[in-house]
Amino acid sequence: MTRPVPAMAAVVSIMVLLLPGCTGEHVTAPPTIPSSVDELPTMDAATFSQLLANERGTPVVVNIWASWCTPCQVETPELVQAHGVWGDRVRFIGVDAQDDRSGAERFLSDYRVTYPSVFNPANDIAVSFGLFSPPATLFFDADGTLVKTVPSQISAHDLRANLRSITS
Repeated sequence: MTRPVPAMAAVVSIMVLLLPGCTGEHVTAPPTIPSSVDELPTMDAATFSQLLANERGTPVVVNIWASWCTPCQVETPELVQAHGVWGDRVRFIGVDAQDDRSGAERFLSDYRVTYPSVFNPANDIAVSFGLFSPPATLFFDADGTLVKTVPSQISAHDLRANLRSITS
């Protein structure tokens, strides 16, 4: 008499592996920083919060901007320059808010932005931080703690000082 137990164990093992796909649950990968400046993925506040959580272990600078925002146009060259100096130690992420995609793409090209941005026309990412209009710059330490928020155009001096504070 043959014992069916090993065959049954194999069937059960296969069913366990396939079960999550049959339950209707979708396993999604956590959001990641865009791999290219040109990517500009649409993101909402909840997804952006997950993205920031995934960056724990690295200091992060988030700049909220819009192509139509004159102070954003003024501060962007300083941010690009800072990225060139600090980008190996600090993650820079732009959030294009209250904008249209073509304006955002043109802005990234015109200002030769070197760090990735996400697209958030609804502005709920900024609002989740108590901010309502660009520009704004947020500084997170390596533990993911929001250390400083600058709710207006950032000066070169303040940018450098806050970069030093999140990397020391």
